[in-house]
Amino acid sequence: MLEITRLKTSDEQFWNQLQDLLAWDESSDANVEQVVKDILKHVKQDGDKAVLEYTNKFDRLECESAQQLKIGKERLKQAYDSISVEHRETMEKAAERIRAYAEHQKMESWSYTEADGTVLGQKVTPLDKVGLYVPGGLAAYPSSVFMNAIPAKIAGVPEVVMVVPTPNGTVNEMVLAAAYIAEVDSVFSIGGAQAVAALAYGTETVPAVDKIVGPGNIYVATAKRMVFGTVGIDMIAGPSEILVICDGKTDPDWIAMDLFSQAEHDEIAQSILISQDADFLKAVEESIEKLMPAMERADIIKTSIAGRGGLIHVKDLDEAAEVSNFIAPEHLELSLEKPEQLVDKIRNAGAIFMGQYTSEAVGDYCAGPNHVLPTSRTARFSSPLGVYDFQKRSSIIHCSPEGASNLSRVASVFARGEGLEAHARSAEYRIK
Repeated sequence: MLEITRLKTSDEQFWNQLQDLLAWDESSDANVEQVVKDILKHVKQDGDKAVLEYTNKFDRLECESAQQLKIGKERLKQAYDSISVEHRETMEKAAERIRAYAEHQKMESWSYTEADGTVLGQKVTPLDKVGLYVPGGLAAYPSSVFMNAIPAKIAGVPEVVMVVPTPNGTVNEMVLAAAYIAEVDSVFSIGGAQAVAALAYGTETVPAVDKIVGPGNIYVATAKRMVFGTVGIDMIAGPSEILVICDGKTDPDWIAMDLFSQAEHDEIAQSILISQDADFLKAVEESIEKLMPAMERADIIKTSIAGRGGLIHVKDLDEAAEVSNFIAPEHLELSLEKPEQLVDKIRNAGAIFMGQYTSEAVGDYCAGPNHVLPTSRTARFSSPLGVYDFQKRSSIIHCSPEGASNLSRVASVFARGEGLEAHARSAEYRIK
């Protein structure tokens, strides 16, 4: 019998118990930190030579030149042509939906003119170059290519550079096909911290970018954190999460499988179910026991559910929303007959999947919204990756002579109050 943490909001210690359930060890191994620091330093100093050395060592390749690490566009087209018609059509459909959604996120420049002729506004500009890290080898995700590259292209980024490791020379054709569909500009078969370093600092072959996005292992995540400031990054992602709020009217097997859909990612992924129906919580627990043995990744799911999963009994759906807002989940399923009655009470969530028929899985691949979402309660202050992450905003201030005179009087008082004479006099020169 699988042991799953059971909590009740009626228990006096509930909120402390919930915090314990949500906690996870996010400390980085000191050895990892040192290894990554050394790699970053080496790549920054020696460029291609260092990248080649690390790639040959960690991916067990025998490349003699960094040029061999570049995957040309003709190779991407070859991968696209080589995959099955079913895969090609499926990927094209998903890309089309992601593009359509991203188009709605584009920010446009704007301005307004005040009565005295002063113009104020905002200029929206795409980033010049973006780097996309894509896991390679066995953990190959073409969906990650779409979710990161397509919004960048919709934002107007002129150059998207993708890095993907090819351990033992293993190339995932679907990942390369996805790069072709998403119109990635250049691809390099580099992975790990050395790929992040190459994108952050640039080498003779790999261009330096302005922002690095995409998932990776602990070495990649640590490297991204260390180069932040030299370049922008999307986020430092924690374990994957799903929270399901159910009124007890969805098939328990469906809910169990929805919980599995995140648990199978990682042994420290988190899957939580909230319901006001105690009998339904028991029914889902029975479904978990029944369905688990047939799952291909049963060992991972079992460890995840036993270690970080939870079944939470609440008094009503309003209380469920309160608990959900505290958890601030990456993925939130409102598996309810009338989800629209609860969604307005949800303040903290990366993505909200509404209704019994909306699985989190469709959001991972093809619904349209981005699957790069805030984890570890950061949905309290963060948003999904989107077009806006690849655009920057510049303020526009254009004073008319009259406007300059009016504003300079205000600025002068402020400046002298702060003891900044040059500021004050700079403004005072413009006063009529």
